[in-house]
Amino acid sequence: MSSCALVIDDSAAIREQVIRTLQDVGLFEQYREAKDGMEGFKTLIDCKADLVICDVEMPRMDGYKFLQLVASRPDLQGLPIIMLTGKQDFNSKVRGLEQGASDYLTKPFDAGELVARVKVQLKIKSLQDELKKANEQLKRLTNIDHLTGLFNRRYLAEVLEAEFFRARRNRESLSLVIIDIDFFKQVNDTYGHQNGDVVLASVASVVQQQMRAYDSAARYGGEEFVVLYPGTSLEGGVVAAERLRQAVLDFTFPPPLQDLAVTVSAGVATYPSPQVDNIDSLFRQADEALYRAKQNGRNRVETMAT
Repeated sequence: MSSCALVIDDSAAIREQVIRTLQDVGLFEQYREAKDGMEGFKTLIDCKADLVICDVEMPRMDGYKFLQLVASRPDLQGLPIIMLTGKQDFNSKVRGLEQGASDYLTKPFDAGELVARVKVQLKIKSLQDELKKANEQLKRLTNIDHLTGLFNRRYLAEVLEAEFFRARRNRESLSLVIIDIDFFKQVNDTYGHQNGDVVLASVASVVQQQMRAYDSAARYGGEEFVVLYPGTSLEGGVVAAERLRQAVLDFTFPPPLQDLAVTVSAGVATYPSPQVDNIDSLFRQADEALYRAKQNGRNRVETMAT
């Protein structure tokens, strides 16, 4: 994606001078202009920029109000903004920095100083982006079960809470399915724990393939998995669980497991229902349904009592 700078100033001559200065050193591939804070903010929303150079005193909306609007948008957090001012007033600079400005430059500005300050802000932004990416990766690693690639049990609790309260707030259905691999101990005893891990990872892969983009799945423990289906009725949850059960049954494992037929049992529960009014009862109903599936012969889907 090409880099872009947004220059906001009510003076066309200043905008041209800033852009020409930056073009001479090739810092950005694209440049956008705006005559005041309002136009600049609209431009920023339509097309994200990597850095903004903004005048303080402008008609309609000044630089301070522009900073406030940018601060109100989470998607614009961390955007470097260099303010331009014709004043030497220290208090106005402090005000701008407190409201989110990254740096200040006094007009008339020196071209070399402008380039140097822009380079510093771009370097800071690059380091911040790398740190953000590393933190996101770390968060992902702490939320993911390393064997299956699904969410882990700890993070499942967070996702389930968020989905449950969203369903209650929006008066929508939320189906929860608990899946257990049948006779998994026999797989470990016959083929060894390493191949047992292959089975776990393969079933998890089937689960992921059957999910919609907004569904969530987690390894709950051992050979047990949980899948959340937002906006899904009990009937829809049963259909999804049955489709998943069949997909596991049809799955062909790699050697030496090519002759292994794995089945799963599943229990389905849905909010809202007379038996479910909170997260604990939703999970309990699904767990009891899973127990009935096991008791009734395995390789089957059972639902909560209705």
